[in-house]
Amino acid sequence: MHHETHYIHRANWLRAAVLGANDGIISTSSLLIGVASAAVPKEQMVLTAIAGLAAGALSMAAGEYVSVSSQADLEKSEVEREKRELERNPQHELHELTNIYRERGVEASLAKKVAEQMMKHNALEAHARDELGINKWTIAKPIQAAFSSALCFSMGAALPTLTTWLIPRDQAIPAIAASSLFFLGLLGGISAWAGGAEKKSTAVVRVVFWGAVAMSLTALIGHFMGT
Repeated sequence: MHHETHYIHRANWLRAAVLGANDGIISTSSLLIGVASAAVPKEQMVLTAIAGLAAGALSMAAGEYVSVSSQADLEKSEVEREKRELERNPQHELHELTNIYRERGVEASLAKKVAEQMMKHNALEAHARDELGINKWTIAKPIQAAFSSALCFSMGAALPTLTTWLIPRDQAIPAIAASSLFFLGLLGGISAWAGGAEKKSTAVVRVVFWGAVAMSLTALIGHFMGT
């Protein structure tokens, strides 16, 4: 028996989780390196990290919920509009669905038969999937996105926060930078694995590179702002 493994059903929560964890590591480590470059005492660095973790997690949850809710509202309104069109002009919708299948390479006569069968089975589902691109795997889920993003942001932000708390003040900048880049690389590898990516090294390099850029820029800003 042939068995195929697909990962598209992970799209919603994986996107939010990777975004949250990546933002948690980069924003918190960049913040810490910035204040460390400005000669801030260790106690204030730890307090800054904790405040950044709490504020960031809540901001990510709220932001994800609002943005994904907007997407969900749009999807719902489009499906409702399609439902009304099916009630008003089913022949036009049949012709529309037929043309979609023809454009995908199905012979004209067969495309019409397939469209007729799909309309009989579940017309709204067929149009939502094939005309609008909305299906059960990729439909917007605001609560899931908000929870995944906030939780993973907290986990990501906790890593540089813990590093700051454990290391001596004079080793803060290199230790935070090195550990955060390591965690970012680990995150890139895990996200690539969870998404079934073939070239996992690409995800690792991508996330480490931009994390290094962010930390470097904030360190530069902190250096010029320091006293």
